Amino acid sequence: MAEIKDPENTVLIELKHGTVTIELLPDVAPAHSARMKELARAGQYDGVVFHRVIDGFMAQTGDVAHGKDAANLRMAGTGGSDLPDLPAEFSKLPHDRGTLGAARSQNPNSANSQFFINFSDNHFLNGQYTVYGRVISGMEHVDKITRGEPPANPDAMISVKVAADV
Repeated sequence: MAEIKDPENTVLIELKHGTVTIELLPDVAPAHSARMKELARAGQYDGVVFHRVIDGFMAQTGDVAHGKDAANLRMAGTGGSDLPDLPAEFSKLPHDRGTLGAARSQNPNSANSQFFINFSDNHFLNGQYTVYGRVISGMEHVDKITRGEPPANPDAMISVKVAADV
């Protein structure tokens, strides 16, 4: 595991293959970073599936409204939290392998709880989706997430915690 420099802005995502450590970037995207911590601390991400996982592209998760309902996973990816949507916080940071991006609808100011982790450098997303974190350890576990749109047997985030709280 990588050294954690700022536990308040580090998120630990437990997957079936191991822990993924994410460094949030509150200096770049303060609202998105704060939202992830708020939902993690409320336990809302625990048990949420990766509902859209495209080989060579990204793994998307975070639908706290529909992502835990095993009987209704076809709805996963259509919802968010009860909190208001977030305004875009675009930056010059590229969508490189291991970066965390805010998923949204066509409206740039519609990000809420969903996010994706880039499997590859996806620079065509630059300036169009908010980058608000990066994997600092455990990318090998992200690489093992079951593929599909949606996957037939999706992997889930077992738990998501702020490192300062562990």
